[in-house]
Amino acid sequence: MDDRSADLALAAEIASDAGDIAMAHFGQSPAKQLEYWDKADGSPVSAADLAVNQFLKGVIAAARPADGWLSEECADSAARLAKRRVWVVDPIDGTRDFLRGRTGWAVSVALVEDGAVTVAVLNAPAQKRLYAASLGGGAVLNGRALRVSGLPTLDGVRLPIDAANLAASYWPSPWPGRIVAKPNSLALRMAMIAADEADAWLEGRSIAEWDVAASSLILSEAGGLATDRHGAPLAFNRPSPIIHGIAAATPALHGEVLTRLDHALKLFAARRKSAA
Repeated sequence: MDDRSADLALAAEIASDAGDIAMAHFGQSPAKQLEYWDKADGSPVSAADLAVNQFLKGVIAAARPADGWLSEECADSAARLAKRRVWVVDPIDGTRDFLRGRTGWAVSVALVEDGAVTVAVLNAPAQKRLYAASLGGGAVLNGRALRVSGLPTLDGVRLPIDAANLAASYWPSPWPGRIVAKPNSLALRMAMIAADEADAWLEGRSIAEWDVAASSLILSEAGGLATDRHGAPLAFNRPSPIIHGIAAATPALHGEVLTRLDHALKLFAARRKSAA
């Protein structure tokens, strides 16, 4: 087994085990309500998030002691910047769905080497789905090879967004397609494109690297494309681990999706300026 295969096997094993830990807390009755609270940014975190994080960090530290670490549920450290290999983790991506007893959450584990994701696993245990990918090795869902759709134009595009947003005034024109399921997990929204369950997804807000590190490789290995809102390739393990917007789609649609996102963001900026 080569090093990358060994890393992928490790990522799959620990993401599966982490999913089991999370599932032990999932869907608890009101009498056993899971402890949770809001972080400084207003996003929720639960005891399950922290338990999963502690498990993943402990296993990685023991199995790959020379590697760096970046997780939503750990204080960031500049020490990772000196590491060529860094594990980028979201213990439970989609905590709101997790707390509501919905299935749109996942454990996200990615290995970044020299700024690029080389190994990725996304485990959605409540959906019984395990996505995995390695750089140059393709992407799979429960062992089945993934490939994005061949939709040539936006006509019929499937989007994991709210219904009201299809014809919102900030687009240059209504989206000529339909909505599909919108999990709270950003990673799962991107993975839906890889699995040919959606054709595009876009986000104008800045998001953290751990939100999309694993799913970006799963998408690209399935033939899709994800960039930031400026069209630049995604890069990871940067001093500020923030990505400024996302345009993710099949290659045929990505340019149009990026153009629509740019139109909306410029409109929002103009509105803010006029209101100032």
